[in-house]
Amino acid sequence: MLTLYHNPQSRSQIVHYMLHELGEPFDIVAVDLKAGEQKNPAFLKINAMGKIPVLRDGDVIVSETPAILTYLADKFPAAKLAPAVTSPERARYLRWMFFYGSVFEPACIDLSLKRETPASMAGWGRPEDALDTLSAALIPGPWLLGDTFSAADVLVASGVAYMLGFKVLPERPEYLAYAARLADRPAYQAAKAAEAARAAG
Repeated sequence: MLTLYHNPQSRSQIVHYMLHELGEPFDIVAVDLKAGEQKNPAFLKINAMGKIPVLRDGDVIVSETPAILTYLADKFPAAKLAPAVTSPERARYLRWMFFYGSVFEPACIDLSLKRETPASMAGWGRPEDALDTLSAALIPGPWLLGDTFSAADVLVASGVAYMLGFKVLPERPEYLAYAARLADRPAYQAAKAAEAARAAG
């Protein structure tokens, strides 16, 4: 059984959505961030960083959202959320999985804080270059791998929707359309409904 250590006010909502895309059974262990449960000794044995999400798969522990999504997509190939290791599309898919944490999020933090990116030190480059790179992939669309939806879209589209919601990203038409396509997916809607039901008790 897959178990997600989860709080909906965190990046673990992306993994929760991914689990709905997979269609595999899973359990949720709620982690109260306001109460500091992620820093309790018992949780720190699971993830010494004291962060969520964390996925437990039997004796296997996986942390970091892109790593969890990559692990799940590869473990459950029937869901068709990742190209096969031998597929030529695998390289493009991995590029976007790494782009999210290595480029997109740091660039968005720079935008949010209105700070100048240190060109000689920042491996993520200038925010405008990051945004233009993402736009170039989304304008032909509809997904990062063309017509094929993948775990890369679970990750990146969730991030785009989040950053649009907080007015961090400019409302480029391709970003708005990408977030709307994600919101139309039945698994996305199921994850949102499950969160609402849990919040309602």
